[in-house]
Amino acid sequence: MERWCVKCPHCGEYHDIRFEDITFTKIEKMVQKQRQYEVMDIFYTCPDCDCISTEAQIKKQPAKWIAENPDAYKRGVRSFWLNSFVSPWASWESSILEYVYAQGDSKSMQVVYNTRFGELWEDRGELEDEDSMLARREVEPYGLQEGGTPIELPDGVLLLTAGVDTQDNRMEYEIVGHGHFKETWGIEKGVVMGRPDDEKTWAKLDEVIFDRVFHFADGLGLRVSLTFVDQGGHFSGEVRQACHDRIDKRVFAIMGSTKHDAPYTREPREQKIMIHERYVGTCWMYEIGVDAGKQRIMDNLKVKTPGRNYCHFPKRDDYGPGYFAGLLSEKLEYDVSKKQPWVWKKIPGHERNEALDCRNYALAAFNALPKDLDAIDRQLKAARGQRQAEAAALETAPSPRIQRKRSGSVLERYYDDW
Repeated sequence: MERWCVKCPHCGEYHDIRFEDITFTKIEKMVQKQRQYEVMDIFYTCPDCDCISTEAQIKKQPAKWIAENPDAYKRGVRSFWLNSFVSPWASWESSILEYVYAQGDSKSMQVVYNTRFGELWEDRGELEDEDSMLARREVEPYGLQEGGTPIELPDGVLLLTAGVDTQDNRMEYEIVGHGHFKETWGIEKGVVMGRPDDEKTWAKLDEVIFDRVFHFADGLGLRVSLTFVDQGGHFSGEVRQACHDRIDKRVFAIMGSTKHDAPYTREPREQKIMIHERYVGTCWMYEIGVDAGKQRIMDNLKVKTPGRNYCHFPKRDDYGPGYFAGLLSEKLEYDVSKKQPWVWKKIPGHERNEALDCRNYALAAFNALPKDLDAIDRQLKAARGQRQAEAAALETAPSPRIQRKRSGSVLERYYDDW
């Protein structure tokens, strides 16, 4: 357990250069709507004498291997531990910048701690609790009527996606709004009762998700741009067939990857549709890395301030205690019996995880969606400008024969083109 230790230029003691002993100043700025960072005033503070040194001073000092467990020599065992702060090929600034940009993303932070800082990373599964999430729910910007009925999409929403979880007797879904910088809004969480092999069940899903138009306060409408439907369970063939029949509505079946390092979404692949052991055709299906999605959800729930990665929820019955119990139903645990020891496990007393799965599928759909949020934002503003101009023309027009265009027509044409 030998560490490469550097002699302090002030007190002469040898120390492992650790990240916790390094201070720096961070400057944040916006460049083309993207956050950029600079770090400066980087200093090392000696844990013995509290004197500060620069990177150049430290890298000129004598250094040597110091063993934390000298008794291992008696067994003929040696091991070595290095980090980037003593590397001649990596600047302190580059390591700190990698850390700054990784904040808010547990997987990226783990890479920084392991490969840059030379330290172990442990995700303790620190979750928000249901009470704190309930307290975060908002009346504004959802604009709720008395009784909790939503009357508008929140400002900031640029597109909608949906995730559908398949059960033997029902289909659970969530519709999620997405804005700049991965800010999200829970729009609606619902359940459609019925078997996945019953066309009536899918007709109801057409009504509540696939064919539905959601409106802002000014009447402008958005449709769901992409829906991911879980094809697992006992009705995978029927689910694939139903999604095949709705490809024009951008409804796709998905299959979760069992690999812990699988990417969040892969390119869709053509798959066979088998119903009652009979081949009936093919459909396009996405594979998603469910572990990556769960980690992203938990990271985002920890964000406290509206803006980048923040999750908004309405103060409404469909986002009540049951929803958050399901959303927070799993945590990352270390299981030494597994080849990949970090695994997601259900928390005792939280057996219903459909809310987590639905949110995961909706975010995966956003991740897979070819999108230009700036272009969509411009389309929305143009459509609103057209509506305002039409309204002004109606107010000043001498003849009642002037006809207004259909509500939301500009934006709906945009999504139809996609």
